[in-house]
Amino acid sequence: MNSQSTLYTIAFYNTENLFDVFEDRLTNDNDFLPVSAKLWNRKRYEKKIYKLGLVISQIGFKSANKPPTLIGLAEVENDVVLKDLIESDELKAYNYGFVHYNSLDERGIDVALLYNKDEFTVETSESFPIYIEDESGERDYTRDILLVTGYLNNEKLHILVNHWPSRHEGSDLTEYKRLLASDRASEIIMKLKVKNPDSKIIIMGDFNDNPNNASITKLKNDNLLFNTMESVWSYSRGSVNHDFRWIMFDQILLTRNLVVPQPNELKFVEADIFDEKFLTQYNGKFKGQPYRTYVGKKYKGGFSDHFPVYIQLSKESF
Repeated sequence: MNSQSTLYTIAFYNTENLFDVFEDRLTNDNDFLPVSAKLWNRKRYEKKIYKLGLVISQIGFKSANKPPTLIGLAEVENDVVLKDLIESDELKAYNYGFVHYNSLDERGIDVALLYNKDEFTVETSESFPIYIEDESGERDYTRDILLVTGYLNNEKLHILVNHWPSRHEGSDLTEYKRLLASDRASEIIMKLKVKNPDSKIIIMGDFNDNPNNASITKLKNDNLLFNTMESVWSYSRGSVNHDFRWIMFDQILLTRNLVVPQPNELKFVEADIFDEKFLTQYNGKFKGQPYRTYVGKKYKGGFSDHFPVYIQLSKESF
């Protein structure tokens, strides 16, 4: 009996401030309005949607011959931008749906999950807030963790999409926030494993920490996870570049049953950074770094300040 292997790409992409052009009075989206110093307008927004759709359509395409089945996103404002993205010229043929909840993040940016409705069936979804207090005891609102449970090729998967608190005030001063986010993700994983010890879980996100930082090593060790991005990150490669150093804030971790599965079940094949040349700055001192939409208030017209990361799973069919 002959067997064939089906390949599925699962990706994560921080889109760098995917805001619409309308004011939301409930959030601080003032930087991304036509009247703002950044002059964010319809033309720039439509260019951004086109460019993000172009990128997503090509992640993993060379080996899988199709765009990703699942794409976790960070820094998306609302359902409007997600609808525009999945209906963009580069993606509309692929029957994507999305799962998104509004979080209480001050800037109004959330995480979301795009999924190919022909390949992945959503069963349930839920959004989990992370409770953080600042130094004065005030609530510090950040992005929720999104949990989506569904079926891929008849196997139940749980996907956690994360965007942990940033390092803007310094990595040491803000580390406790990411440790709290790590603990919250572990709580969700533990609940899933109480219901079913063999739960297959994929944890993806912009963690604002590298694979060797405490929040990530704690998440990995507490839950016996495999970090697919550890071996991809190097001196010359990463998902973000800061002060001419490559860092790996964008990561995908897996439960071990996706790495060493039972026969004929979904199996991890490889992980990579989608850092094709067209996504980079072509020249100048920042050559090779992500081609950004903005640098400060200066419009560059690029894609994002992050490269997408992705894994591929395979399954034998007989």
